[in-house]
Amino acid sequence: GMDGSQIAKAISSFPNILLYSLEANLKPCVQWMSGLGMDGSQIETAIATFPQILSLSLEANLKPKAQLLRERGFTNAEIASTLAKLPKLFGHSSKRLAHRTSLLQAQGLLTETSLRSAMQMTDAKFRARFE
Repeated sequence: GMDGSQIAKAISSFPNILLYSLEANLKPCVQWMSGLGMDGSQIETAIATFPQILSLSLEANLKPKAQLLRERGFTNAEIASTLAKLPKLFGHSSKRLAHRTSLLQAQGLLTETSLRSAMQMTDAKFRARFE
Protein backbone atom coordinates (compact mmCIF):
# COMPACT_ATOMS: atom_id res chain seq x y z
CA GLY A 1 0.00 0.00 0.00
CA MET A 2 0.84 3.65 0.04
CA ASP A 3 3.36 4.78 2.64
CA GLY A 4 2.66 7.54 5.16
CA SER A 5 4.28 10.29 3.12
CA GLN A 6 2.29 9.35 -0.01
CA ILE A 7 -0.96 9.33 1.99
CA ALA A 8 -0.10 12.68 3.58
CA LYS A 9 0.73 14.17 0.17
CA ALA A 10 -2.55 12.92 -1.32
CA ILE A 11 -4.63 14.24 1.58
CA SER A 12 -2.87 17.61 1.76
CA SER A 13 -3.29 18.25 -1.96
CA PHE A 14 -6.85 16.90 -2.13
CA PRO A 15 -8.52 16.74 1.32
CA ASN A 16 -11.88 15.79 -0.20
CA ILE A 17 -10.44 12.32 -0.72
CA LEU A 18 -11.38 11.70 2.92
CA LEU A 19 -15.06 12.11 2.02
CA TYR A 20 -15.11 9.40 -0.65
CA SER A 21 -16.55 5.97 -0.12
CA LEU A 22 -13.99 3.20 -0.23
CA GLU A 23 -16.44 0.81 -1.89
CA ALA A 24 -18.20 3.23 -4.24
CA ASN A 25 -15.31 5.46 -5.34
CA LEU A 26 -11.83 4.41 -4.38
CA LYS A 27 -11.90 0.66 -4.87
CA PRO A 28 -13.50 0.71 -8.37
CA CYS A 29 -10.99 3.29 -9.60
CA VAL A 30 -8.02 1.32 -8.26
CA GLN A 31 -9.44 -1.90 -9.75
CA TRP A 32 -9.85 -0.19 -13.13
CA MET A 33 -6.25 1.03 -13.06
CA SER A 34 -5.10 -2.47 -12.13
CA GLY A 35 -7.18 -3.87 -15.00
CA LEU A 36 -5.28 -1.63 -17.42
CA GLY A 37 -2.11 -3.34 -16.26
CA MET A 38 -0.80 -0.85 -13.71
CA ASP A 39 1.09 -2.48 -10.85
CA GLY A 40 0.68 -1.46 -7.23
CA SER A 41 3.56 1.01 -7.18
CA GLN A 42 2.32 2.71 -10.37
CA ILE A 43 -1.18 3.06 -8.89
CA GLU A 44 0.23 4.43 -5.64
CA THR A 45 2.37 6.97 -7.49
CA ALA A 46 -0.54 8.05 -9.70
CA ILE A 47 -2.77 8.60 -6.65
CA ALA A 48 -0.05 10.39 -4.68
CA THR A 49 0.73 12.62 -7.70
CA PHE A 50 -2.88 13.36 -8.68
CA PRO A 51 -5.30 12.19 -5.97
CA GLN A 52 -8.14 13.87 -7.86
CA ILE A 53 -8.02 10.84 -10.18
CA LEU A 54 -10.12 9.10 -7.53
CA SER A 55 -12.85 11.73 -7.92
CA LEU A 56 -13.22 11.24 -11.67
CA SER A 57 -16.16 9.16 -12.85
CA LEU A 58 -15.17 5.79 -14.26
CA GLU A 59 -18.06 5.69 -16.71
CA ALA A 60 -18.18 9.36 -17.74
CA ASN A 61 -14.48 10.19 -17.67
CA LEU A 62 -11.81 7.53 -17.21
CA LYS A 63 -13.19 4.75 -19.42
CA PRO A 64 -14.14 7.07 -22.33
CA LYS A 65 -10.72 8.72 -22.29
CA ALA A 66 -8.98 5.33 -22.24
CA GLN A 67 -11.20 4.28 -25.15
CA LEU A 68 -10.27 7.42 -27.09
CA LEU A 69 -6.59 6.58 -26.62
CA ARG A 70 -7.26 2.99 -27.80
CA GLU A 71 -8.96 4.41 -30.91
CA ARG A 72 -5.81 6.46 -31.51
CA GLY A 73 -3.71 3.29 -31.42
CA PHE A 74 -2.60 3.09 -27.79
CA THR A 75 -2.44 -0.32 -26.14
CA ASN A 76 -3.66 -0.88 -22.59
CA ALA A 77 0.00 -1.08 -21.53
CA GLU A 78 0.69 2.34 -23.08
CA ILE A 79 -2.43 3.81 -21.48
CA ALA A 80 -1.35 2.37 -18.12
CA SER A 81 2.16 3.76 -18.54
CA THR A 82 0.81 7.19 -19.51
CA LEU A 83 -1.59 7.18 -16.55
CA ALA A 84 1.23 6.18 -14.20
CA LYS A 85 3.55 8.93 -15.49
CA LEU A 86 0.98 11.69 -15.98
CA PRO A 87 -2.28 10.91 -14.15
CA LYS A 88 -3.31 14.55 -14.59
CA LEU A 89 -3.85 13.76 -18.28
CA PHE A 90 -7.16 12.16 -17.32
CA GLY A 91 -8.17 15.36 -15.54
CA HIS A 92 -8.10 17.34 -18.80
CA SER A 93 -11.32 17.75 -20.74
CA SER A 94 -12.24 15.08 -23.26
CA LYS A 95 -12.39 17.79 -25.93
CA ARG A 96 -8.79 18.85 -25.23
CA LEU A 97 -7.57 15.25 -25.25
CA ALA A 98 -9.42 14.44 -28.49
CA HIS A 99 -8.20 17.60 -30.23
CA ARG A 100 -4.57 17.18 -29.28
CA THR A 101 -4.39 13.46 -29.99
CA SER A 102 -6.06 14.04 -33.36
CA LEU A 103 -3.55 16.71 -34.40
CA LEU A 104 -0.57 14.71 -33.19
CA GLN A 105 -1.84 11.59 -34.97
CA ALA A 106 -2.46 13.48 -38.23
CA GLN A 107 1.15 14.65 -38.15
CA GLY A 108 2.46 11.17 -37.35
CA LEU A 109 3.70 12.38 -33.98
CA LEU A 110 1.37 10.60 -31.56
CA THR A 111 3.40 8.62 -29.03
CA GLU A 112 3.12 8.17 -25.31
CA THR A 113 5.92 10.70 -24.77
CA SER A 114 4.60 13.30 -27.22
CA LEU A 115 1.11 13.04 -25.73
CA ARG A 116 2.35 13.63 -22.19
CA SER A 117 4.36 16.63 -23.39
CA ALA A 118 1.53 18.07 -25.52
CA MET A 119 -1.07 17.77 -22.77
CA GLN A 120 1.08 19.82 -20.42
CA MET A 121 1.53 22.69 -22.91
CA THR A 122 -0.55 25.83 -22.77
CA ASP A 123 -3.03 26.25 -25.61
CA ALA A 124 -0.88 28.99 -27.15
CA LYS A 125 2.29 26.90 -27.03
CA PHE A 126 0.49 23.86 -28.45
CA ARG A 127 -1.00 25.90 -31.33
CA ALA A 128 2.36 27.46 -32.14
CA ARG A 129 4.05 24.09 -32.28
CA PHE A 130 1.44 21.78 -33.85
CA GLU A 131 -1.28 23.75 -35.62
